[in-house]
Amino acid sequence: MAGGLKEVRERIKSVISTQQITKAMKMVSAAKLRKAQNAIVQVRPYSDRLNRMLSNILSNLDGDTTTSYGTAREVKNALVVVVTSNRGLCGAFNTNINKEAVTLIDTKYAKLRQTGKVTVLFIGKKGYDYFRRRFRDLNFNTDHIGLFNTIEYEQTSVVARELMDVFSSGKYDAIDIVYGRFKNAAMQFPTVEQWLPVAKLESTGGSKNARTTSSNPTNSNCSKHSSRASCNSSSTKPCSTPRPANMAPG
Repeated sequence: MAGGLKEVRERIKSVISTQQITKAMKMVSAAKLRKAQNAIVQVRPYSDRLNRMLSNILSNLDGDTTTSYGTAREVKNALVVVVTSNRGLCGAFNTNINKEAVTLIDTKYAKLRQTGKVTVLFIGKKGYDYFRRRFRDLNFNTDHIGLFNTIEYEQTSVVARELMDVFSSGKYDAIDIVYGRFKNAAMQFPTVEQWLPVAKLESTGGSKNARTTSSNPTNSNCSKHSSRASCNSSSTKPCSTPRPANMAPG
């Protein structure tokens, strides 16, 4: 009986310790979420308006143009950019993005995949960890896997310029981005966007496919912190259950 009571007391101490850890992690995630949310609120109106402007211009151009970014061509090589986080502890955030990317490849690029013409570029380590264990028939690019360490315009613009260059040179005929789009602190959902060629306005119905250099990573960063804060909050709540009145404190 005494041994059982000792085990119960040790278990209570362990649960309380876990509660303190998850509570601290929740506070850190909430602070990071506020910063990330401010960033996405500031960039999203600019990003959406710029995309609509680009789509509108390309939709109304006739004849020869000096840019190939809005010209659709036969897709012989495709590039899929997968934007995830570097670490876990953020619920189903990374899993949902990875599954959305797999669905995209299996549906839109199924034939290209059979011939080895699909390349996946990773921003964030969790996407790479997921794909390298499961898919040997895809080509992987990890040149920018550490971009999430510093999400600034100077870094993201380099990636955007590289994507534009490989498309205009003909190395890839289509570029899609899969990331976590932030709606609010309670809702984040995986999103697939056709990055290049720029979708014509009449074919998208005025959709808001952000094409500014920092919008997609910023969206995912904000969604990651929101999901992590929610996950830590859920982990803390079970530990907050009041101790039964008949159980003496240890």
